[in-house]
Amino acid sequence: MNANKIDPKRLGKVAVLMGGSSAEREISLMSGGGVLAALQSQGVDAHAFDPAERELVELKREGFARAFIALHGRHGEDGTVQGALELLHIPYTGSGVMASAIAIDKVMTKRLWQAVGLPTPKYVALPRKGLARERVVQVPDELGLPLIVKPPHEGSSIGVTKVKGYSQMQDAVALAAKYDEVVLCEEFIEGDELTCPVLGEGENARALPVIRIVAPEGAYDYQNKYFTDVTQYLVPSGLPADEEREIQRIVVEAYRTLGCRGWGRADLMVRAKDRKPFLLEMNTSPGMTSHSLVPMSAKAAGMSYERLCLHLIAEAALDH
Repeated sequence: MNANKIDPKRLGKVAVLMGGSSAEREISLMSGGGVLAALQSQGVDAHAFDPAERELVELKREGFARAFIALHGRHGEDGTVQGALELLHIPYTGSGVMASAIAIDKVMTKRLWQAVGLPTPKYVALPRKGLARERVVQVPDELGLPLIVKPPHEGSSIGVTKVKGYSQMQDAVALAAKYDEVVLCEEFIEGDELTCPVLGEGENARALPVIRIVAPEGAYDYQNKYFTDVTQYLVPSGLPADEEREIQRIVVEAYRTLGCRGWGRADLMVRAKDRKPFLLEMNTSPGMTSHSLVPMSAKAAGMSYERLCLHLIAEAALDH
């Protein structure tokens, strides 16, 4: 849909879902605040709604016609709030129940990508319960060093450790286990860190420009993602044109494989030694803060933050 042809009045009363109860609440409030201001500036009858403070059924009682999901993490982009909105018959932004539930789980996502031949780093999934010390110290032998340890259901680099030696494994696994029932240990890919947003659904899904991320000493962590200005985001990416096109092709295929719709953003690494891309994860409710990457990529494609928000809410839909 052309954002320039959208009549804001026809969208009805819009709820911007923000805050929530996940570990990413702080970021969600920042995202939601930006989206709310953008929609209101375009003439949309938009209102803030925090599911951590109000029951979702109030959306129906108060006559909301659509919902912009600016929630991150659990109970926001894991299919649960999407399922509730399905039952309330309130169209919402982003992926439906199944794609949201799969994409929030990095292990399940990797299994699906592997099944269709898409490249993703080697991994070991460890259950939190009954985790033997002997098993933990074997992981570097299987994946090599350095490696990444993370909780597979969290985002924003929460609970993530780059392990450089055997002695760090126990602490890294213990940290990730604070956030999740399963701990994901993943091969570390040395090279360029990239992200690439996608808009649309099915055959109409299209990749936006690739962003290359250059963080201080490669530490693209929670602090550098949201609260500092030292990380560089390069768009245009500076990659060779054929390499960028191939990354966009892989990202769109990864998006379609998971059944995503509306919008999403894939994170990747491109291995320095052979320029092979590796998919890390798919975000189905990407950040929309001042530091966020989808608005940055959209701007490079000629779409302002305000028009992006308007486009996304106009595309709000239900699975059924």
